[in-house]
Amino acid sequence: MPVPKRKRSRARRDSRFANKAMFHSQFALCSNCSAPVMSHQACTECGFYGGRKVLTTKADRAVTRASSRKEIADKQVARKNAMEASAESVENKK
Repeated sequence: MPVPKRKRSRARRDSRFANKAMFHSQFALCSNCSAPVMSHQACTECGFYGGRKVLTTKADRAVTRASSRKEIADKQVARKNAMEASAESVENKK
């Protein structure tokens, strides 16, 4: 098994860790909603980056889901009304 021939000096050992410092993150304000965002990242609140909408947010998905559920409910009500109307017309013919 290989073993080091000489002890590594403190300077060499410590220079390995010279670039491992922790840095503060840079924050900016979103140009659309003024929420704090990290630089070069899309805003998680409104989904904008560089003045354009690039992400669909949770609120956007909720609005889309609500409108699609309303459409489905309206179709079911219309179908039920049509079935009732056809049943009434069959009874009136008798």
